[in-house]
Amino acid sequence: MTAPSPASFTVLGCRVDAVGRDEAVSRIAALANGAAPSLVVTLGVEMVMAARRHPAFARIVNDAALVTCDTVGLLLASKLRGGPLRERVTGVDLVGALARRSAARGDVRLYLLGGAGETAARAADELRRLAPGVAVAGTRDGYFADADSAEVAAAIRASGANVLCAGLGSPKQELWLARWLAATGCGAGIGIGGSLDVYAGNVARAPFAVRKAGLEWAYRLAKEPRRWRRQLALPRFALAALGEALAERKVGKTKA
Repeated sequence: MTAPSPASFTVLGCRVDAVGRDEAVSRIAALANGAAPSLVVTLGVEMVMAARRHPAFARIVNDAALVTCDTVGLLLASKLRGGPLRERVTGVDLVGALARRSAARGDVRLYLLGGAGETAARAADELRRLAPGVAVAGTRDGYFADADSAEVAAAIRASGANVLCAGLGSPKQELWLARWLAATGCGAGIGIGGSLDVYAGNVARAPFAVRKAGLEWAYRLAKEPRRWRRQLALPRFALAALGEALAERKVGKTKA
């Protein structure tokens, strides 16, 4: 029996599915063992703003099999409009949860793609420590030329993985997965941003209390001041999302 589709919320033209982490992991495992290659997007505010500028990227997001809420900004936008989003399901959390699923049930075999040098390999070692028995079918750094994509996809297929965790940065990772996921033989491909850097120890994740307060962005900015240009997407998103909410309320009042 096919599981019902989750409720979804659309913000500034991008769909987000209202799923919790456990449901997302179950769905990804089902996709991994399904017949068709399926893209999973962990959507953040910066990605929404990029999708507004690039219609092709917006189509990839909205055509994905599953879109999870990666950042607190999307939660707030949903709350502002009475939407169904209740929790974040980030790339970092998904990678860890899928590793535990792999160790416990054996129906998930991960391939880690991304990062510089030995980042993916070190991330795999950390996942093996956190989830003994996890099946990491292979790893590879994310620094390869477009001309080498077919070779990379073939290596992933040969590994026997069924979940490809691609940490190539957005929108590159989603665009790459949309083009090459079928060739990798993986049933599910997930864009995970900088998650491998976290597991490899290259980047420290914000403490739990900071994440719970919705201030992870501020923590990362303090640690990496060079990100300030990227963070400009946050106030732009806030203004656009507020405008969308006000326009929706105005339409509702007019109809009433």
